[in-house]
Amino acid sequence: MSFQLAVCSEMVFQDMPILDRVRRIDDLGFAVEIWSWHDKDLAALAATGAVFTSMTGYLHGDLIDPATCGEVVRTAELSIKAAETLGVTRLNLHTAELVDGQAARARQRSTGRMWLTAARTLERLGELGAAAGVTFCVENLNTIVDHPGVPLARAKDTLALVEGVGHPNVKMMLDLYHAQIGEGNLIELVHRCSDAIGEVQVADVPGRCEPGTGEINYAAIAAALRDIGYTGTVGMEAWAAGAGTAGSEAALAAFRAAFT
Repeated sequence: MSFQLAVCSEMVFQDMPILDRVRRIDDLGFAVEIWSWHDKDLAALAATGAVFTSMTGYLHGDLIDPATCGEVVRTAELSIKAAETLGVTRLNLHTAELVDGQAARARQRSTGRMWLTAARTLERLGELGAAAGVTFCVENLNTIVDHPGVPLARAKDTLALVEGVGHPNVKMMLDLYHAQIGEGNLIELVHRCSDAIGEVQVADVPGRCEPGTGEINYAAIAAALRDIGYTGTVGMEAWAAGAGTAGSEAALAAFRAAFT
């Protein structure tokens, strides 16, 4: 079994403008992921001819908050329109809005109301996704290093939400970097998530650089994904350990080697 390998253009070839990054990733034989879309020239990105696999699926609001979940849905509709330009079929969500990587409205505990609001909002998003032919993927995050104050962020929480909603257009963005920091036991996690996975994202721990720079055995992760019959996208959402263009090219080569 083979995977579609994608690379986050926000984190590599950072000495290049975004269009040149996308072209370089495409030239090296990878699909492309982006984060934000509202600050980019989508027509120019589409004109590169690259294959885009995922991007941010909302702009504002908290999935878990009755006061702002409507804003998630409203801006998700805008994201769907933007996705049409790039041919993106997976739109990424977080349980709470992030601003420069931090929780826009930090919370230190989860409540039943948060669970219920998130589930109901995901049901609405699932229906939007079904009508547009896109899948909304809820990304698990770590709250220890990168994203403190985000409730319902662990993989076990995002999995529970996705399974509870039970909509084919609502899946997990299973981020194994975040899961290793927050929970560990990654091979068992892969098997547990199985049918709930919409896409897998990877980086090594510590440092959030390419596979092979830290403690995660990504060859074993690749084997586990094959064991469950996963043939979807694996995206490298990681910094390059080395500097400059050469460092980024080496990072992409290491990523390919880990999953080929």
